[in-house]
Amino acid sequence: MNRILFKKQLAEEIFELKVEAPLIASERKPGQFVMIQLDTDFGERVPLTIADGDPEEGSITLVVQAVGKTTHHIADLETGDVVENIVGPLGTPTHIEKLGTVVCVGGGVGVAPLHPIAKALKEIGNEVIVIIGARSRELIIFEEEMKAIADELIICTDDGSYGMKSLVTGPLEEVCRRDPQPAMAVAIGPPIMMKFCAETTRPFEVPTVVSLNTIMVDGTGMCGGCRVTVGGETRFVCVDGPEFDGHLVDFDNMMQRLGAYKPMEEEAHEQCHLDKEIEELKEK
Repeated sequence: MNRILFKKQLAEEIFELKVEAPLIASERKPGQFVMIQLDTDFGERVPLTIADGDPEEGSITLVVQAVGKTTHHIADLETGDVVENIVGPLGTPTHIEKLGTVVCVGGGVGVAPLHPIAKALKEIGNEVIVIIGARSRELIIFEEEMKAIADELIICTDDGSYGMKSLVTGPLEEVCRRDPQPAMAVAIGPPIMMKFCAETTRPFEVPTVVSLNTIMVDGTGMCGGCRVTVGGETRFVCVDGPEFDGHLVDFDNMMQRLGAYKPMEEEAHEQCHLDKEIEELKEK
């Protein structure tokens, strides 16, 4: 069992958890994830990318957005609570090398898994430009962490409430037009955001890495639930990824598959809020 050492709310329904996991903390690398299961008998397994780690403390940092039933239950955990089962580190680590200038683009909760990648790229000697995007100021996360890493930090919001009023593709295109242009782009966020980041960098021939945190069940490639089409071939996110060449990913097919579960997620989301309201009324 893994104890929660620290918890804080980053934004609406987005929470940061520092979890006791010494073996994972000592072995994890940027880009890898863990599978969390609260109930080892019948519980759903949820993939969460490792946002940070402290081998000396023996902890890993996870960021969870309460979307469905299980993520709501994870978000409800408090300091001192335990997670029954955490498996990891899983997935292929990010290939980190000195390239020159790298632009890292994070959308929404995707900024958290982008953090260790940007940090590792900076530590090896790259110039790192970070673009953070969200719908509004209240949903911006990991600003200070990215500010400590980035040579240049650009923040944009859809509604213009903070930073520049723009989608992340606006400043990304501007960066790609610079001379010299970035040697690589890394984009992590909602699938639609990653799709258009890849389309933005394509005309400039800037290699673009995306992280596909799709539906996973076992995290070992046995179930096939996380299959995606990359370059016309089937790949499994949990073992072949989670990172792929953004210019080769069939995002439309991926989003179509993800959309099949959206009604169930929304129903579970509403039910979790209703259950919480009922509990609060009982306590009064």
